[in-house]
Amino acid sequence: MIEARGLSKHYGAKVAVDDISFSIRPGQVTGFLGPNGAGKSTSMRLMVGLDRPTSGTVTIDGQRYRDLAAPLAEVGTLLDAKGVHPGRSARSHLRTLAATHGISDRRVSEVLEQTGLSSVAHKRVGGFSLGMGQRLGIAAAILGDPRVLILDEPINGLDPDGVLWVRQFLRHLASEGRTVLLSSHLMSEMAQTADHVIVLGRGRVVADAPIGEFISQGRGETVTVRTPEAAKLASLLLSGASPNVTLEPLTDEGFTTQGLAAAEIGGIAARNGIELHELSPVQASLEDAYIALTRDQLDYTSN
Repeated sequence: MIEARGLSKHYGAKVAVDDISFSIRPGQVTGFLGPNGAGKSTSMRLMVGLDRPTSGTVTIDGQRYRDLAAPLAEVGTLLDAKGVHPGRSARSHLRTLAATHGISDRRVSEVLEQTGLSSVAHKRVGGFSLGMGQRLGIAAAILGDPRVLILDEPINGLDPDGVLWVRQFLRHLASEGRTVLLSSHLMSEMAQTADHVIVLGRGRVVADAPIGEFISQGRGETVTVRTPEAAKLASLLLSGASPNVTLEPLTDEGFTTQGLAAAEIGGIAARNGIELHELSPVQASLEDAYIALTRDQLDYTSN
């Protein structure tokens, strides 16, 4: 388990992380989300002792990272896939890491095989593609067979097969009772991988919930409505409902609405003799919920 309590980090006048608290539990994949500059990478650096907090604490299974006797065997990290000497081969890089913890060459071969790098194990890392570099970073993270994994954008640069492999692999690790923290800007992939999400905005926690709950709370039900009397039905919905109801026109005979369930809309139409051609709830998405929540948390926006 990873636990942050009152964690803050200031760089001069810049507040990167602002008094955040959360628990990242074993047995699930936790997605770490937020706009650029929200504090995700800083938080991850604080977890593994690369930065010191200005205040507060962050522990891994009850200990600070710097106090762990064998860090590779307890915490696997991927924070910068490019942090490898370009003149070394993939095998040489992993063997160097393994030597610090007495990990066998057999285990090095195992992780090369697991990550699909066996055929390029003796090639220099400087000639690797971005996706191959990511695979090597994941190989290094799992080298010590750790109980905790902290991965920053691990699918960046991977092809579709690689993305699928990472998704299945992380879910398998979580099913074994490990703690898995994963950051990504790819909402569609996060929706298929994460069980729980923590969202940061301007250095603060703005959401901490199971992914299904986050999606449903972030957007609410959206319903597509098509009827020859669209204007009449729209007027009835807006005049008789709560101020939270919104409508967006689709065509002269249709619109989407939020704030009312499909059954409520159907009832209003029936009582007023309005013929319906379509009344269908639209599945909410993680991307929609995330954008709605973080729209006001952006440091940089485009017109």
